[in-house]
Amino acid sequence: MILVESARPKAVRDHPWAGWLAVGTVCFGAFMGQLDASIVTLTFPALQREFEAPLAAVQWVSLAYLLALVGLVAAAGRVADAAGRKLVYLWGFAVFTAASAACALAPSLGWLVTFRLVQAVGAAMLQANSVALVVTSVPRHTVRAALGVQAAAQALGLALGPVLGGLLVGSVGWEWVFWVNVPVGVIALVAGRFLLPRTRQRTPLGRFDWSGLVLLAGATTLLMLGISGFSGLAVPPVVALGLLVLSAASFVVFALRERRAANPLIDLSLLGPRPVSVGLLGAMFAYLVLFGPLALFPQVLGVEGLGGLVLTALPAGFALSAVIAERVLPRGWSPRTRGLGGAALCVAALGALSFAPATSVWVAVWLLVLGVGLGVYIPANNGTVMAAFPARAAATGGGLVNMARGLGTALGVAVVTLSLHVGGLSGPGAVGPRLALAILLVVGLAIAASVALSTVRVEGAERTR
Repeated sequence: MILVESARPKAVRDHPWAGWLAVGTVCFGAFMGQLDASIVTLTFPALQREFEAPLAAVQWVSLAYLLALVGLVAAAGRVADAAGRKLVYLWGFAVFTAASAACALAPSLGWLVTFRLVQAVGAAMLQANSVALVVTSVPRHTVRAALGVQAAAQALGLALGPVLGGLLVGSVGWEWVFWVNVPVGVIALVAGRFLLPRTRQRTPLGRFDWSGLVLLAGATTLLMLGISGFSGLAVPPVVALGLLVLSAASFVVFALRERRAANPLIDLSLLGPRPVSVGLLGAMFAYLVLFGPLALFPQVLGVEGLGGLVLTALPAGFALSAVIAERVLPRGWSPRTRGLGGAALCVAALGALSFAPATSVWVAVWLLVLGVGLGVYIPANNGTVMAAFPARAAATGGGLVNMARGLGTALGVAVVTLSLHVGGLSGPGAVGPRLALAILLVVGLAIAASVALSTVRVEGAERTR
């Protein structure tokens, strides 16, 4: 039972809602992953006090998790395409849930970061399969709606994170932001066992590309270490600059290695179609914009009481938009049109936040608008990317989408931390928050540019499936 995919009960398999039951089960993982992502940023001030550490060190509670996720998610997708997506997905739940309990019991910042790395292993197994399980569980004409439901579950986790995190950190302590994952994980394991379908199409794994995995993980880790070196970590500037140079060199070597590998970690030929390459870049930008404010405003507004409620506006707008956009927007709108509309809202919201006083009401209103824009853009963008992958590589494609998401999230945390350090953190007259918002505005413009570059119609994308 633990090494082979088990079949669903016949009553579930033959039920007319079988596909949507599978989507609902995947939503447990989507909810849990995003709840963890948004709630952890709320612990930064408490962890700074608890362990007497600077923000540049505490941010590695998030960065270590995100970097491991980026390095492992493509590999998890390759393994799942060969061994079975349901099997890998359920094992991911088990690892993530056990590691969450270990994080809650961590005696020091170093141990907490270590357990977060283990937690990321489970998260990679979840995220590499989530999109693929959704796409392969429902009819093709309902894929976009199903991805919208999954995005709504992610947004619900994001929305609950700031409020729940503020309440837990302010009352029972930061440890409980990890304990909340345990009951959700147990429920998801049981539901997945009976509701998720077995994998029908598989791709032989062949020889695993460990060299590519090490190069990719090393390149992303060196990048974030270099940024942290300029963000207040106890590293000389020349060392930080050297880390960034090594990161760039590692990315180049990784690309060259993958082109020659017989069984590459990432088949670079899959990145050739414009909807894939541009879409993955857009996904990275979008999640940078989504998580940047969640790392910024706890330092500016605090996390308790009203501060947590203000932060909820961003993921709440994302959830609302992801749920109703499919019904409200004209059916004739292409993914490109939807993406442009969402990107325009993002740019308007980031502009308003950048050039106006950071009062709680003003911030909440424009964070809501920003969330609505991202909720329109992300499902349309991800649906187009996944439509460009063949069915046999669905989990690999999902892994690449989630890799872009993880890298964007990590960059959001790192860019905000760097901006706060360069601008004097968030005290009176500090320019750090304004600098961070200016950078996010530039990234928002890049999102709009990425949509403009993508000229593929949904019909053309679907024929490539």
